[in-house]
Amino acid sequence: MDLGAGPRDAAAEPDPEPGTAMPTREGALTRAASFFDAGDYKALLTRLVAIPSTAQEPGFEPELDRYLQQAIRPWLERMGFQVAIHPNPLEGFGPILTAERIEDPARPTVLLYGHGDTVRGLDEQWRAGLAPWTLTEEGDRWYGRGTADNKGQHALNLAALEAVLAERGGRLGANVKLVLEMAEERGSKGLREFVAAHAAELAADTLIASDGPRVTPEVPTIATGTRGTYHFDLVVKLREGGVHSGHWGGLTTDPAIILAQALSSMMDRNGRILVRDWLPGNGVPAAVRGVLAGCPVGGGEGAASIDEGWGEPGLTPAEKIYGWNSLIVLAMLSGRPENPVNAVAPDARAHCQIRYTVDSDPARFEAALRAHLDAHGFPEVRIEGAFVRMAASRTDPDHPWVRWAQESMQRTLGKPVQIIPNSSGGLPGDVFVDHLGVPLVWVPHSYNGCKQHGPDEHLLIAPAREGLLAFTGMWWDLGEAGTPGRG
Repeated sequence: MDLGAGPRDAAAEPDPEPGTAMPTREGALTRAASFFDAGDYKALLTRLVAIPSTAQEPGFEPELDRYLQQAIRPWLERMGFQVAIHPNPLEGFGPILTAERIEDPARPTVLLYGHGDTVRGLDEQWRAGLAPWTLTEEGDRWYGRGTADNKGQHALNLAALEAVLAERGGRLGANVKLVLEMAEERGSKGLREFVAAHAAELAADTLIASDGPRVTPEVPTIATGTRGTYHFDLVVKLREGGVHSGHWGGLTTDPAIILAQALSSMMDRNGRILVRDWLPGNGVPAAVRGVLAGCPVGGGEGAASIDEGWGEPGLTPAEKIYGWNSLIVLAMLSGRPENPVNAVAPDARAHCQIRYTVDSDPARFEAALRAHLDAHGFPEVRIEGAFVRMAASRTDPDHPWVRWAQESMQRTLGKPVQIIPNSSGGLPGDVFVDHLGVPLVWVPHSYNGCKQHGPDEHLLIAPAREGLLAFTGMWWDLGEAGTPGRG
């Protein structure tokens, strides 16, 4: 493979000449490893990162289309895909690319997913020597916006596919479809409507894709879903304007104190959620507990620490983030922190988030909180703007496609692959489950310390190389006998 001037047409590779070596799994893995080790993958990622395809800043809308039209479409077409780029069904959100490569409808069909949009560049916040739209190698990592989330991840999967096509003379022995969206960092707006409208064209046996982190940097991971995200504001508004702190302090109610007390009624000093109707009614399911037995948790260098005493008592760290719900105060404000004045503030506001698993019902969250606040003497605390940003999803960790992927990866990498019931973060897997009915097999190539939504985002080189090889092995195995449901 040579992506220096663009990927070559793997679909046009000739059949092996009589007497030449037959294509093999090891041959495909060698091609992929050589591509990575020679610096060709780094060169590819450099070009992808250089396109400032942020979906969170006005003025960058043309870059969203450029990423698909110039960076992805030609590559896919050279690999024999039929490609289309569609406007988002919702006004003001980025386009959606679909592609398909059908060899034989009787063979398995895998749906790939990824997103080429990124969060804000935050140019001024990166440390000296780094910039968001320039790939920079330092030690064991590549820095740049999108290296981990998600350009680096979907590019690895496509490069692996190209290695197998080249080894097999342009054939895969299976079928591939792709959805690449450009609004994931804005909540995947429009994706649900799009997939619902194109369900027949996107039909597949399984979704196998990459986003999010491994459980630890050195442990290959398969996640079978994601936690959902539920947002709401708590608001205490007592008057139209602030009043003099000397004249009124001690006489009039301080909304910040009321808000703080309300929050403390919802979660105790050690992070245990006290609104118990938010939580899975039957605890951590046995299947989830079983697959998480012995599962490590760690973000690697630079990640936040794991505070053993924080969260639900009696759960392991893995159960807390993969099998349970969490409450986080994302922002809280009263008065003017940047320029305090001597006044009792008129109001206070906190923006909160619940990360939840499929074992709890977000439709009950607001009513449960209202009942809790009223019961604890906080009728003046309002709940505003409650909504599900991304819904939770989960495929049975013992699903045949999950175990097939695990076995393939372990054969390639020669070490155990950890299965988790859902990633700790949010992804739109629910969209594909609801409208396509596919099992979810997420194979992340990143780690918790990658700083994907802040400055200094990076991709670890060693896990990236493993990810390329793991997907190369899976692409090869898809063309062999023994895939789930196909023989």
